[in-house]
Amino acid sequence: MATNPSRQTRSEQREATREKARALREASARKERNKSLGIKVSIAAAILIVVALIVTAIVGAAKQSTTDATGPANMIYDSGIKIGTNLEAFTEHQTPAPAATAGSAATPNIQIYVDYQCPICEMFEQGNTAQLRQWVKSGVATVEIHPISFLDGRGSPNTYSSRAANAAVCVANYSPNNFFDFSALLYQHQPAEGTPGPENPELIKRTTEAGVQNAAKIADCINNKTFGNWVKNTTDTVLGAKYKVKGATFGVTGTPTIVVNGKQYAWTTEAELTSPARFAAWFQQAIKG
Repeated sequence: MATNPSRQTRSEQREATREKARALREASARKERNKSLGIKVSIAAAILIVVALIVTAIVGAAKQSTTDATGPANMIYDSGIKIGTNLEAFTEHQTPAPAATAGSAATPNIQIYVDYQCPICEMFEQGNTAQLRQWVKSGVATVEIHPISFLDGRGSPNTYSSRAANAAVCVANYSPNNFFDFSALLYQHQPAEGTPGPENPELIKRTTEAGVQNAAKIADCINNKTFGNWVKNTTDTVLGAKYKVKGATFGVTGTPTIVVNGKQYAWTTEAELTSPARFAAWFQQAIKG
């Protein structure tokens, strides 16, 4: 006949219960320690991420501050870039215009203030770019281009006006001898005022079409809008009531503002604005003083 398994004594039962409770307490303590460690690791990781973001922001702000303080290279003519013989830019190390000989007049300089989304600027460019290119390339005249931006948000959230100006300044900074060609390409592909303009990839494409040097740096400059604050500050200054065009007694109230020898080119019709013959005749009178 089968025998019944031995039964635990009360003392053994109490000891088993205490052992089970001790095991549960240790398991719970381990769980809490692991949970606490996980929280500490998560907090440490979060702190490291925040610190990295703060450092990145500080470095970026420092770089932007430096950029704002020094401004772009080669925009050294009252925040404009001057283009001379062979369409080369004036820089600290380069003077492309023919040197004036003793007794001769200095090379005439044409100052132009533009917004690359301005349709009136495009009209003047369309009619006169071939003539300007010939004059500047051959050394008959220099041209001084001042990109500004005030057409952002006119019927569209697109910021093409300031992005195009920034792109032009990026080219001036990194590949100044290609500025004239890039500027012309911006007009050839100008969006209608108040409509969404080309995004950055298309602006970068135009720089390669212009044959720029330092293409990768220019692309980064465009994507980061590196000179965005500089463009804004320059625009505010140029359109301010106290600003005067260098060598003139008046300021800039719109674009294009075209000045030669302190005199401003004026027109009343589109035909007058786009006529290269009319502009050439006015130019000859302006340089006579």
